[in-house]
Amino acid sequence: MDDHPIMRGGIVTLLSTDDDIVVVAEAGDGDEAARRAIELRPDVTLMDLRMPVLDGVGSIERIRSEWSDATIVVLTTYDTDEAIVRAIEAGAAGYLLKDAPPDELLDAVKRAANGDTVLAAPVAKRLVERVRDPAAGALSQRELEVLRAVASGNTNAQIAGELHISQATVKTHLLHIYDKLGVTDRAAAVARAYDSGILTSGL
Repeated sequence: MDDHPIMRGGIVTLLSTDDDIVVVAEAGDGDEAARRAIELRPDVTLMDLRMPVLDGVGSIERIRSEWSDATIVVLTTYDTDEAIVRAIEAGAAGYLLKDAPPDELLDAVKRAANGDTVLAAPVAKRLVERVRDPAAGALSQRELEVLRAVASGNTNAQIAGELHISQATVKTHLLHIYDKLGVTDRAAAVARAYDSGILTSGL
């Protein structure tokens, strides 16, 4: 399931080259993907994360709520910690990247159909690092101060003035925060911090 017709067509064409794989449906948005998966119950559903109407994670959650045994494998270009964790928590049985060699993708689809968990090498590496060293992504005291200020709605200029640092330093701290939390913007950083307990309602 992919919202780009050319990309979706290429994936269908690739899958169709394997005699062991039959493509039963395709969809251009998350809502349609969920409806078709629930109706047709394929052995494996490939799901992009960035989808219109309903995003990939929402589609995975809807499918799994109606069909708990569904095997859904994410196929996307996004490999941030946040994207990986959200997809797996939603119930994805695998996480693949679109730049994977064709043979690897075909093999992964067949292994997923047989009940295996399939992860792209970079994704597996991220998950292993996260488990081995959960403190590696811990925020420093200064980064926490910057994040609290962001959560309070302050601009970079206001944060710089409050903490007596330059705006360039604020931006650097924000980049480090984004990297550690696996996000790409201020709003996502704050949401992630609340979800993970780094920030509480009392700040």
